[in-house]
Amino acid sequence: MARTRVRISSLLALSAALALATGCGSSTDPEPAGGGSVNAGGPASGKDGPVVVVTTTWEGAFAKAAGAEDVKVIVPQSVHHAPDYDPKPSDLAAVAKADFVLYAPFEPYAAKIKEAAGSKARLVEVNLDNDPDKVKTEVDKLAGLFGTQDAATKWKTGFDAEYGRLNEDVQAAWPGGKSPSVVTQVFTAWAAKLAGATPVGTFGPEAVTPSQLAGLSAKKPALVLDNAHMSTGTVLPDSGAVQIKIVNYPGEDLDLLPVYRNAAAELKKAMGGS
Repeated sequence: MARTRVRISSLLALSAALALATGCGSSTDPEPAGGGSVNAGGPASGKDGPVVVVTTTWEGAFAKAAGAEDVKVIVPQSVHHAPDYDPKPSDLAAVAKADFVLYAPFEPYAAKIKEAAGSKARLVEVNLDNDPDKVKTEVDKLAGLFGTQDAATKWKTGFDAEYGRLNEDVQAAWPGGKSPSVVTQVFTAWAAKLAGATPVGTFGPEAVTPSQLAGLSAKKPALVLDNAHMSTGTVLPDSGAVQIKIVNYPGEDLDLLPVYRNAAAELKKAMGGS
């Protein structure tokens, strides 16, 4: 999901509010970023381990998987388009105290948030892709930065076991025991891999053009895997393909596994499985 052109003027204005708040000498902790703080099963803020601020729950889930125990999310999960969100002084206060700020390449506002807050945090770019191999690569990278390799290794072991189970479960629902052909949005190819499906084309993030429509329809896909966060409506009307909305972003608990479980359930339903 592209999250671009956040209201930088709001950030700059809020930096003044942050300076005023810190100048008052208050000893109380700031409000959680984005209206909520996720303590990923570990010690509270201020104890051992890095303080990690993330732009969205997607980066937050990667940080939690890597072993971070103090993770604060700036943009609430309910906001599907980041420019619609006006950061609060508490968001900037959280960034100012962070050791790491995680963002995605398509979220250029993260650097502006850090600048406005005057933070000395390390800005870390995260490759947001739920492909299992890419997830584990990012988790390893973050664990190396956080010094939490043991926790990351434990998480990857559990992830591999659950992913394998879901993969087998979805494949058991193949119609007639044959891998279905699918067309995927550029950010949902991981779900086709989870299903063991056969990709025959991709689309997006822009709307499908008439020429693309003709080409993709000619492939006669059984399924279309749309992106729930940036849907352009029915992709291949009158093609007979079943369209599924795939959710990429984890919930407020910053747990990646439900993303895969939900995708598997939708895939099985579309293929006629129970």
